[in-house]
Amino acid sequence: MKIALLTLGCKLNYAETSTYERGFVAAGHTIVPWTANADLYLINTCSVTQHSDNKCRNIIRKCHRHAPDSPIVVTGCYAQLRRKEVEAIEGVRLVFGATEKSQVVPKTLELMAGTDNLGTSEALDSFSATALKTMAEDTMPAYSSGERTRAFLKVQDGCNNFCAYCTVPYARGLSRNIPICEVVKQAWQIAGQGIKEVVLTGVNTGDFGRTTGESFLDLLKALNDVEGIERYRISSIEPNLITEEIIDWIASGTKFLPHFHIPLQVGDDELLAKVGRKYDTALFASRIDYIRKAMEGPGKPKVFFGIDVIVGLPGETDEKFENTYKFLEERIRPAFIHIFPYSRRPGTRAAEMKDQVQDSIKTARVKRLEELCDRLNAEFTKANKGVTEKVLWESAEKDGTMSGYTGNYIRLTRPYDAALCGTIQEVTI
Repeated sequence: MKIALLTLGCKLNYAETSTYERGFVAAGHTIVPWTANADLYLINTCSVTQHSDNKCRNIIRKCHRHAPDSPIVVTGCYAQLRRKEVEAIEGVRLVFGATEKSQVVPKTLELMAGTDNLGTSEALDSFSATALKTMAEDTMPAYSSGERTRAFLKVQDGCNNFCAYCTVPYARGLSRNIPICEVVKQAWQIAGQGIKEVVLTGVNTGDFGRTTGESFLDLLKALNDVEGIERYRISSIEPNLITEEIIDWIASGTKFLPHFHIPLQVGDDELLAKVGRKYDTALFASRIDYIRKAMEGPGKPKVFFGIDVIVGLPGETDEKFENTYKFLEERIRPAFIHIFPYSRRPGTRAAEMKDQVQDSIKTARVKRLEELCDRLNAEFTKANKGVTEKVLWESAEKDGTMSGYTGNYIRLTRPYDAALCGTIQEVTI
């Protein structure tokens, strides 16, 4: 039978969808584009913003209009947080929340074989300690496949922070992780496919070890020994969890690249405390400084920092926004700013806070940060000019060219050469 898979949201979702795909293929089914007349549609959803919810709902309905006789299976964060809403959409036959990811493939295969007797699943009407505990019991190993050069490897799930604006702990549960031995096993499978680069993914990646008593540094050291994998990136890590010990080890000559994705969210200490972040701007800046001191130097590439920023949190006055802007421009100077306008999420503390920021003000502030991002990114690229770096060339061809990324995440292009696909070559920027 033919199955179409659609994924919305984060890299973690893509890793999980790829794992579902491998399960369906192993059972003898064929994966097809959603535009084909598939016999079943599986949609892995996101719920990070209201826009995400709307997009998921629209895609489910679009699939049903395209193939009204084909059942639809829905999983992911939107399915967890809005389960009754999802179950009510025409065409949806099965819904899997955060507690049930390991059941997605077997239960869907039962549905396709006509042997399921699940009916409509009982929705979680409220979030509770019991729900959290159940989620913690389901930590499905996962990694993405299908690309020749790079794979996303899930090492952790869930979060204990409960920041005031965020629904992630409700959608994915408390922080938990896969044992190091299992993660390494997955990495060896990735290496066996000839993939050279792995991106470690998780909801709160640096919190690895909470449920197994292991440490994030021990995980990095174990992965560093996997033969065939030549490069690792850490998709995101909280500033208070990237310790000097971790930084020193990475800088000592490992497979981990000078590329860090670190969430700031806001560069104002009062707002950081208000929304429950675990650090202040002084700690954040000190981590950036330490990384640069440990990893940069004459002839070495500049470290790429991608920084998450939320614009328009409740209580973000003009003055507080300017604090964020100046902190980024004058103190941090990242290579890239991932900018998110604040989305009011029902059930979160921030949704009930006073001093909500008007959408028009958010839009203007987003534009200012986008302009800053463009300027800082251009300056970062210019600062790396003349440095010799290693580029992993990707297989996609576009207008006779191919592209690849340096270790510090600068995208370069060259004339297409099929022999270079999936190889790492030294290039002077």
